[in-house]
Amino acid sequence: MSFDFSLAPRVVEWRDRIAEFVTDVVVPREQEAFANGLDDGLRRELQQAAKTAGIWAPQAPADLGGGGFRFDEAAVLLEEAGTSLLGPLALNCAAPDEGNIHLLDVVATPAQREKYLVPLVNGDIRSCFAMTEPPPGAGSDPSAVRTLATKVPGGWSISGEKHLITGAEGAAFTIVMARDGESGGATMLLVDTDTPGFAVKEHARTIDSTMVGGHCRVLFEDVFVPDDAVLGEAGLGFRYVQVRLAPARLTHCMRWLGAARRAHEIALSRAVDRELFGQRLADLGMAQQMIADNEIDLVAARALLWQACWEVAEGGKGTESSSRAKVFISEAVGRVVDRSVQLAGGLGTSEDLVIGRIYADIRAFRIYDGASEAHRMSIAKRAARRAGTTAVQESGVQS
Repeated sequence: MSFDFSLAPRVVEWRDRIAEFVTDVVVPREQEAFANGLDDGLRRELQQAAKTAGIWAPQAPADLGGGGFRFDEAAVLLEEAGTSLLGPLALNCAAPDEGNIHLLDVVATPAQREKYLVPLVNGDIRSCFAMTEPPPGAGSDPSAVRTLATKVPGGWSISGEKHLITGAEGAAFTIVMARDGESGGATMLLVDTDTPGFAVKEHARTIDSTMVGGHCRVLFEDVFVPDDAVLGEAGLGFRYVQVRLAPARLTHCMRWLGAARRAHEIALSRAVDRELFGQRLADLGMAQQMIADNEIDLVAARALLWQACWEVAEGGKGTESSSRAKVFISEAVGRVVDRSVQLAGGLGTSEDLVIGRIYADIRAFRIYDGASEAHRMSIAKRAARRAGTTAVQESGVQS
């Protein structure tokens, strides 16, 4: 295993252009969005500006109009986009569309690509991913899915309830994870949101508030879809969910690393300018400890992220490495933003400095795409399995 941390000239060029775009175009729109909420009008306006700037969808396939960057290169670019909470939305590399783009690119049929993937990459439509369910349904454990897909003549009938479905309001289609009544496994199906029986209900009032379309409860009441709505093969939904979730964990890490970096930079600037007790805040020992710990967490998070992304870019599944990265980075960026709030004082709790909004939005990252506890369980099981294998091998050598 060897890593090359140097950046290709094209990556550097895009990174710098994204940084300029976020500073000049996106950041000035933040306070308006925080005050009035995000909607598709603002999304379309920012996305058109990103297309004009030539920095559109860096993670998406080049033949569909995206940047076509390797996954480890995208880590650099999505971090830069993430320095504003609106940046990923503007560049069409925000969840849930970014994860759905990747899944469709890997699994979809040519007809499905034309109907769903092409307009999604182009920003003509939005999508959502319907997996999470109210208790006792699926959360961090996809195998707990209770929504049922039943085979019927000419297609499938879907019944069930989902909740906390990001972007559901206004989405053109959803990818739904359902328990397959035929195989006992799970099947992913593409459902147009104007299909009879599909209904978006109330929005959850969550601590984060910068997602177009909210986090909604969604009902499937005998929703009929034809056979060609199956994404991939019926019964293999658990396999396909890993196609989406492992990279999606890492793209979340990319974006939130950018947000945490910005919170730290704002707090650091304030610590340098602010004088307290006869000296700069940045010269006080307790403030210096917070600054140093932020610097350490940011650098460590980036190194772990790049290693995991390199593994995926080289063709690996990245299941275990993405779990390690997701746990560490979700907790590290939370620490960084928390310290930044403290360094910035009263204004750090406000949206005036943006840190307060980042703080509210970033907390949920330790839960979605698998809670830290679920990933720790998976990491521990793998480690124990390796240790057990080694013990058996050593025992065989000794005997």
